[in-house]
Amino acid sequence: MKQTRIKKIGIHLLLIASVLIISLPVILALIISTQTEAQVLSYPPGLVPGTNMVNNYVSAWNSVNLGRMIINSTIIAFGVIIGKVTMSLLAAFAFTHFEFKGKNVLFGIILVTLLLPVPVRIVALFDVIRSMHWIDTYAGLIIPFWASATSIFILIQRFKTVPSELIDASKMDGCTPMQYFFKVLMPLTKSTIGALVVINFIYIWNQYLWPLMATNSKEMRVVQVGIKMLMSTESTNNWGIIMAGVIITMIPPLLVFIIMQESFMKGFALQSEK
Repeated sequence: MKQTRIKKIGIHLLLIASVLIISLPVILALIISTQTEAQVLSYPPGLVPGTNMVNNYVSAWNSVNLGRMIINSTIIAFGVIIGKVTMSLLAAFAFTHFEFKGKNVLFGIILVTLLLPVPVRIVALFDVIRSMHWIDTYAGLIIPFWASATSIFILIQRFKTVPSELIDASKMDGCTPMQYFFKVLMPLTKSTIGALVVINFIYIWNQYLWPLMATNSKEMRVVQVGIKMLMSTESTNNWGIIMAGVIITMIPPLLVFIIMQESFMKGFALQSEK
């Protein structure tokens, strides 16, 4: 009994230490965001909140029009999520519930795209977007991310866990394939969809290279480009203002994760759903 209690205490202490280590960069950023330039550059570095919090956050918000960038990133993130999840659901449904010529070859081609990240195909993608006159538009920032081999693969694995008896029962009830998709398959997959929403929101929110190439005007810039602009506009790199901008841009994805946390956890525990 005593050994079990000691073991539990040790595990909890290890978990607390792990959380503190992982959280340390965020804690330091939060502290620095409240300090003046002199306090940031002082030695030894101060690990207590400073006296310039309001000025830093106001400066970060106003100097690069961070509010507009947050709106842009939010529109782009949800635009990508809607398109990507919809296309991935339909593609996964086709691969798991229909037989057609070349299905395995097509699925293999989709998986090969996992070996081609955005930086590898960014020049060709830029040429396509430019030829369609989508530079500096939401379409150019959203549509290139709709196709996703990862999302399709995850949903295929989820659909395969749905009992085949449900398909037979739906057919006996006279359901068409799309009625089965919307009335049976979608409700059983909502947790996985929620997990994909969180993953894709954070992924798109953190995009820097493609939005930088696909936009010219400041009105279309996104938050990650805004953080870089904070560094560029300050000749001496006022890290208090920069960290204030970083903290502000962390809030939306954090809110999405908190709201979707339950779905995120269940989405990857496929065996827990029936």
